[in-house]
Amino acid sequence: MIDVGGKQVLITGAARGIGYAFARAFVDAGARVMIADRDLERAKKSAAELGDACFATYLDVSDQASIQSAVEKTVNVLGHIDVLINNAAIFTAAPIVEIDRSDYEKCFSINVAGTLFMMQAVAQCMIERGSGGKIINMASQAGRRGEALVGVYCASKAAVISLTQSAGLNLIEHGINVNAIAPGVVDGEHWDGVDALFAKYENKPLGQKKKEVGESVPFGRMGTAEDLTGMALFLASSASDYVVAQTYNVDGGNWMS
Repeated sequence: MIDVGGKQVLITGAARGIGYAFARAFVDAGARVMIADRDLERAKKSAAELGDACFATYLDVSDQASIQSAVEKTVNVLGHIDVLINNAAIFTAAPIVEIDRSDYEKCFSINVAGTLFMMQAVAQCMIERGSGGKIINMASQAGRRGEALVGVYCASKAAVISLTQSAGLNLIEHGINVNAIAPGVVDGEHWDGVDALFAKYENKPLGQKKKEVGESVPFGRMGTAEDLTGMALFLASSASDYVVAQTYNVDGGNWMS
């Protein structure tokens, strides 16, 4: 049975988009949620929209002090953390010969190091409490394969899948289940930036790439943030207690593994 009522949940990058959809789904299911985001004003607005069971804090996952501060605030507000969803991430694209080192370092600092050190900080809290917990990392179908223009982002999400495996095997001895979700192409405001990058490098009109990728999904359309919430609720619940170190594709049939 999928039941997350009473769970205390920390979601990174949740002021908008997929993270916000997760926050809404967990609040609707009876959980209390901390929205952690670099855009604190938007996070506060989103938390207010979701009611008294939702809170907001500042978090920059590329900064260790910010990680520690956000985790401490979450524990102070919620009492403890049952579930962490590592959702904060950025996208980047460029041909291999045009990749900028600073762009690479920013992507890995947020997508990889941010995921790792958020896991570390929250796992320490869970171990100290002694009641286990659930950690859900956000991977991507891009982490399953290389893509010609998306080398850095693909590599970062492949690293998230690998970290999920390693952390899952390491932390299950403490009753902490670590698993991941690999979305496919998910519609939302972030796709304006994604589409613009492909328009630049593939010499396509704005909107063309988005149309193409949507039509290529076997399900028949791009995903929505809400398409991912069922898997997140499952992985956060006791129904997934025997699931360890796995990455689940939720992508409309784009990738089979």
